[in-house]
Amino acid sequence: MPLTRRQVLGGAAATGAAVAGAAGLAGCDGDLPKLAGPPAGWDPGDWGSVRAQFGLARDVAHLATYVFAPHPAPVRRAIAEHRAGLDRDPIGYLRANEERLDAAVAGAAAEHLGTAADQVAFTDSTTMGLGLLYGGLRLRPGDEVLTTEHDFYATHEALRLRAERDGVTVRRVRLYDDPATASVDEVTGRLAAAAGERTRVVALTWVHSGTGVKLPIRQLAAAARDRAPGVRVCVDAVHGFGAEATRPAELGCDFLVTGCHKWLLGPRGTGLVWGARDAWPDVAATIPTFDGRSIGRWLGYAAPRVPPGAAHTPGGYHAFEHRWALADAFAFHTAIGRDRVAGRIRELAGRLKDGLAGIPGVRLVTPRSAELSAGVVCCAVSGATAEAAVDRLRAAGVVASVTPYNPSYLRLGATIANDEDDVDAALRAVRGLL
Repeated sequence: MPLTRRQVLGGAAATGAAVAGAAGLAGCDGDLPKLAGPPAGWDPGDWGSVRAQFGLARDVAHLATYVFAPHPAPVRRAIAEHRAGLDRDPIGYLRANEERLDAAVAGAAAEHLGTAADQVAFTDSTTMGLGLLYGGLRLRPGDEVLTTEHDFYATHEALRLRAERDGVTVRRVRLYDDPATASVDEVTGRLAAAAGERTRVVALTWVHSGTGVKLPIRQLAAAARDRAPGVRVCVDAVHGFGAEATRPAELGCDFLVTGCHKWLLGPRGTGLVWGARDAWPDVAATIPTFDGRSIGRWLGYAAPRVPPGAAHTPGGYHAFEHRWALADAFAFHTAIGRDRVAGRIRELAGRLKDGLAGIPGVRLVTPRSAELSAGVVCCAVSGATAEAAVDRLRAAGVVASVTPYNPSYLRLGATIANDEDDVDAALRAVRGLL
């Protein structure tokens, strides 16, 4: 019988009777909390009802909810319930619930991703996932990682740290010159031309947070593999995850890294890494897992090997109430429907892009086509810096954001926490900047 983490953390493993001590915990399992579930009376088929599940201030149009998510009602309630249980009896609640709730989160994530639970590792953010992935890939000095000029700081810095450590070469390719007119042929052609015989990894971002361009990942992966057979295609998916219905296997990538507190609107401080089954062996774990099988082997007990997802999930104590409420976030999303969510975000983004494109003095940076864009919409306002535009919009009751790049743009986006009134309010406020 393998040792479980809760036995170790509960102190039952101090002697050779550790495994038998599991029976002493049975009494804790009789009163386990259920997933919070959606509130009674809400209608997932009605966008007004969906929006009502968020506690956003209604006197402000929040067009940056994808940056750092507000929690919908079932997630708020789940966090509160788990927090209350941990505050009443932290050790007892953890011992009684951790295994079941961890399994619930893994199962919900696997269903959402269309994969097996053992292929998913859990992290606190996209940045943590990128650091674990790019720091752990089994590469040798002289091997090349090919990334792009359009990727965010977290990817570039994770790769810089890796190159500094062991001599891995990192190169950047420019996939497009003008994001508004980017095409599938342009981006795939440039990536294919840049890949070579030394390329072992291609590091891409699904939706560029600096321009709103959505990359055709499947075509790019195929182009890279034609030039460099066996290359691993790794994707920062944070601005596509929860906004697009496409799953990792459909993207054709080997690894997908994302936070869950952006377009999914999940608990803040949660994220994951998905890896294809044949790709995980190419990554060495960086932080010890607290999976019970690993701890049991360390203590000398017979235990099966830890599957890759669990092996790459950092151990230690977490904000458990947030990690466990991730299952409720997936359930909320599923109740509405993946395709409906993606369609709603495309609809609102289209309304936003059409409106911005019609304002004299505003230059739309993001492609109009849904093929090459998702929910992020970037633009430049004549006579105003992005920072000044955000400040003036806030004063007019609209929350927007600045792209953290050089050059920087005004950035807006509508999630399922928004509606057409929010988009129209943003458009009126942008007109007022001119």
